[in-house]
Amino acid sequence: MRDSYSEGVQEDIYSQAIRAGKRTYFLDVKSTKSDELYLTITESKRRFNNESGKFQYEKHKIFLFKEDFEKFSDGLKDVIQFIETGQKSDLLNPSDSETNTMDENLKTHSDISFEDLH
Repeated sequence: MRDSYSEGVQEDIYSQAIRAGKRTYFLDVKSTKSDELYLTITESKRRFNNESGKFQYEKHKIFLFKEDFEKFSDGLKDVIQFIETGQKSDLLNPSDSETNTMDENLKTHSDISFEDLH
């Protein structure tokens, strides 16, 4: 089944490519039908297909919505700090009330359909 993403119907508002060895990461700002901005992060890896004898690109996408930017950014910074220093941060230990809020956010996002996105 093809969707508007794979058919290239969607226009990027802003894009940046990051080349890293055999991988390329694409950061693309897009908008929903209701003009709300969101980010797609795509990892693209070039792979050789032995059956066809040709190279193919394997892609994986993450959709990140505006209301999640701060938490995503905090989590990313925390993980990078841990990798660089080996020390855990206390920034991201959610309290019970924050955990309940996160559960509610998951329910909200699971109600979003891909048809809502351009």
